[in-house]
Amino acid sequence: MTLLKAGSLSVEPLKIVGLSGGLSFPSRTLSLVDLALGRISAQASVAGLATTTQLVDIAGLDGIGALRTRPASEPIEAALRAVEEADFLVVGSPVYKGSYSGLFKHFVDFLDYRGLVGLPVALLATGGSERHALVIEHQLRPLFAFFQAQPLGTGAFFTENDFANGIVSPGAAQERFARVVEEAVHALTARRMKPHATIEEAA
Repeated sequence: MTLLKAGSLSVEPLKIVGLSGGLSFPSRTLSLVDLALGRISAQASVAGLATTTQLVDIAGLDGIGALRTRPASEPIEAALRAVEEADFLVVGSPVYKGSYSGLFKHFVDFLDYRGLVGLPVALLATGGSERHALVIEHQLRPLFAFFQAQPLGTGAFFTENDFANGIVSPGAAQERFARVVEEAVHALTARRMKPHATIEEAA
């Protein structure tokens, strides 16, 4: 375990975990979540915060679709624990018929909700047209609010015109993405000052 010295205190790096519910290969959603992880970590470093990053590709977890109970296989358990033990979560899903992917929801159903209480979450989504843009407000935000997590004020939805080949298009899309990164760094700074909330504190 890596510990960094902060004055006279030993401080663990903040754990930033990306969770992608994309199903295709290659996955635009996975690429977007990975880009967000890198940008947030880089900006956090500029702000003096040490971080580690981990990317969880749900579609790449062998046997996840057949999972019925925990404990699961070690790779799936490791992925679930990574999310539950994160200090910050970057979530991304493609839009399927007005909502997040079924495999994404299946994975989330097996999370221990106690690990999500007070957890700051960046919400990202990809879709074919702007008519799906409200998926963040109508689907993803209520889902994580139910778990008593703390979604960032800004969510970012991207069509193929907004994000393709690992690049966020200049203009409004780039501005939205930059706001998400900025809010994420603010949340991580607050997280460093105050550790995980407990169920009792959240009650």
